[in-house]
Amino acid sequence: MFGGFSFFPPVIKILLLTNALLFVMILFFGSFSQDGTQLTNYIYYYFGLMPIGFGFWPWQLFSYQFIHADFWHLLFNMFALWMFGMEVEHTWGSRRFLTFYLMCGVVAGIFQLILAPILEPSQSAVPTVGASGAVYGVLIAFAMLFPDRYIFLYFLVPVKAKYFVMGLIVLGILAIGGPTNVANLAHLGGAFAGYLYVLSLTGRLPLHRWWNDVRVKMTMPTTPKSPYRTNETVDAKVYDIRDGKPKDERAEMQQRIDEILDKISRSGYQNLTEEEKKILFEASKKLN
Repeated sequence: MFGGFSFFPPVIKILLLTNALLFVMILFFGSFSQDGTQLTNYIYYYFGLMPIGFGFWPWQLFSYQFIHADFWHLLFNMFALWMFGMEVEHTWGSRRFLTFYLMCGVVAGIFQLILAPILEPSQSAVPTVGASGAVYGVLIAFAMLFPDRYIFLYFLVPVKAKYFVMGLIVLGILAIGGPTNVANLAHLGGAFAGYLYVLSLTGRLPLHRWWNDVRVKMTMPTTPKSPYRTNETVDAKVYDIRDGKPKDERAEMQQRIDEILDKISRSGYQNLTEEEKKILFEASKKLN
């Protein structure tokens, strides 16, 4: 049915079609009126992101991401999502990408709700709509994953992705408080969420090592120590992670532990191999 989109990753395809179909439906049904008020106004009021105290409901943090003000608003967001999101989804997988996309949109909405009354009073009583906040998160992810990939401005001028996205962020910051109806704070909120997410994913967040150590302790089953020695032997490789080991070996061991913890978060402790359980056991003894 959608053979022309067969090369698109699943989430990108669904997001493009969902946003386009909702735009057409709102355009059609929104032209009808009830008690002299167009249905578009009701849609914006209940499903756009209304400011706190002016009709805000929690579900709007998700629903506003799928409503667009006009055709060009929709086209710009969907083009950017397609252009930058395809490789990110191919790299991460569909489930992680969808979680990331929606999370960036929610954080973008929270930024708009909290900061707009302070920094952009002109937007403090109007609804916010559009996927721009989530798309900015995707832009950040692309720039961090492929920083030296070239983007051709106007299909002519080559600019590295990291500089292109950095320029967009700087322009967004400079535009805060200006005479515009663009939700710059939502854009920056989505970008901020995307930046923290990628840092966390790559282990570059502060306290990341500490959190991994905590996860080792939380995931290891507690077993009472026996006062008796046994002659039983376990046919498994023993990993020693004492401080006396060379630095590169400790780094390799930490990477192995991180991989095991990721496996636990995906499928649970019970799916670890005996060797992986042994590694965690040795690591927990070191932590204790």
